[in-house]
Amino acid sequence: MELFFLCIKIFFARILDVSIGTVRTMLMVKGRTVIMVVLAFLEVFIWFLVAREALITDVKSILIPIAYSLGYATGTFIGAYLSNTFIKGIVGVQVVIEKGNKALLGAIRKHGYAVSVIDLKDDFQGNKRDMLFFQINNRNLKGLIHLIKKYDERAFIVVNDTKAVQNGFIK
Repeated sequence: MELFFLCIKIFFARILDVSIGTVRTMLMVKGRTVIMVVLAFLEVFIWFLVAREALITDVKSILIPIAYSLGYATGTFIGAYLSNTFIKGIVGVQVVIEKGNKALLGAIRKHGYAVSVIDLKDDFQGNKRDMLFFQINNRNLKGLIHLIKKYDERAFIVVNDTKAVQNGFIK
């Protein structure tokens, strides 16, 4: 019974500290320093207590490192989910499409996205294409990609994290 409770404690503590670490990393990328420092302290504090308990226990069992590892893996998953759900961010989206897809451009603007259109030319084959350029909230990314794919399944889409934007319209 002692082994069971030890494994449960290690498992949930690892979920907590790894989730905090994942969120902290995302905040660091976004430049949120103050909260990042607080989360770093909590993350390492929890990790230290759990690692110490896992290493100094008199109980010897393969279940201890398994609980430790499962907690880490689960914490990574939960931390990524929390980051994607709650941390606001802006992404840059570049989309290369066939030239003159007015139906797609109309649908994009109808759905409230601001888009810049740049003329492209493929020098190798001489094909003309358009590049659509967006800056959007990361929460709207799936909807935008779904909309683009509805009108052009072959669209070439590139998404990058954006650190800062000045002026313009962000949906």
